[in-house]
Amino acid sequence: MSHYKPIEQSFKVTYEYKLHFTEHLFGLNNPLFKELINDYNPKGNVKVLFVIDSGVQECHPELLGQITAYCREFGSVVNLTEIISVPGGEQCKNDYSNVETILEAVNNNGICRHSFVVAIGGGAVIDMVGYAAAIAHRGVKLIRIPTTVLSQNDSAVGVKNSINIFGKKNFLGTFAPAYAIINDRHFLTTLE
Repeated sequence: MSHYKPIEQSFKVTYEYKLHFTEHLFGLNNPLFKELINDYNPKGNVKVLFVIDSGVQECHPELLGQITAYCREFGSVVNLTEIISVPGGEQCKNDYSNVETILEAVNNNGICRHSFVVAIGGGAVIDMVGYAAAIAHRGVKLIRIPTTVLSQNDSAVGVKNSINIFGKKNFLGTFAPAYAIINDRHFLTTLE
């Protein structure tokens, strides 16, 4: 029996992503989000699925209406498919049903690799939504909109996504950078 020399292969993947700074991202006079989507696909009508930390919704009750109005105003560019609310904090990473809810919405809304999932929340929500986006279709584009000081400076700008399972923190995870990160300082005004 003859032994063949193994063929060694390697590959490198370079990622680039932009970190944006703004205030009142979904104000109708703020073109940043629309331009970000348009820069990706100038033909427009890009499907976008939003996943929002329920704690952020409580502190910013006007947010869902602002997102809806913004997407309606710029509907030729941004096609709002659905807005999902998930619990914030580490509990969202402990409950796999949150991932399933996002995956179901990705499937039901025809979100594909040319669509976007937008995560709005603290670090745990950013991690969990990033994990769901990374495993759907082997990676759906993710835009992170962190809403805490820590997430704006740490988890949102990193490339790690994870959930907790078997009682172990970050047991399931991926390394997948976001398409973009948007730090909106207005979200910091409601922190205690």
